[in-house]
Amino acid sequence: MIRPCDPGDFAAIHSIINDAAQAYRGVIPADRWHEPYMPESELRHEIESGVAFWGYEEEGELVGVMGIQPVQDVTLIRHAYVRTARRGQGIGSQLLARLRTLTDRPVLIGTWAAATWAIRFYEKHGFRLVTPAEKDRLLGKYWSIPERQVETSVVLADARWFAAQEGAGASPAPVCHSEERSDEESLLGGGPAGA
Repeated sequence: MIRPCDPGDFAAIHSIINDAAQAYRGVIPADRWHEPYMPESELRHEIESGVAFWGYEEEGELVGVMGIQPVQDVTLIRHAYVRTARRGQGIGSQLLARLRTLTDRPVLIGTWAAATWAIRFYEKHGFRLVTPAEKDRLLGKYWSIPERQVETSVVLADARWFAAQEGAGASPAPVCHSEERSDEESLLGGGPAGA
């Protein structure tokens, strides 16, 4: 069952994020990794800043979470994680599909550039990488992250975002394509931009 999370889910959300984020260890830049990956104070700040978490619950236990945050004229998907033991079972896909029904705005997702599994997951669901220059602009406009995280992140956008760029008179934004990968879906990108 997919449902909105409530304050009583805080510990479970925190646990899921830090369990799933272990996949980043040794993959993301060493200066970006810390233990725990997301401290409780950071999670509280994210929620206070408007990230609304939704959870995938089975038998009374949350096994996956994903946040949604309206910012200006777009919606951000933030902090998308599935428990390590439950990856590859479609939980992330179901959460993403549900959250996309909650907005009619263009959707943007930020994640670590090194999290190739997360990039591939979002591409499978119709998101496309924006150019490095556009990524820098978007991260500066819609996220509040340090410059080092901007350097080590990517942004993916949905078709609505690309259509809005074209409709605004801008020439179609060039698209970056990630390389083909053989690894299976293992973690959704939470990354520095809070994917």
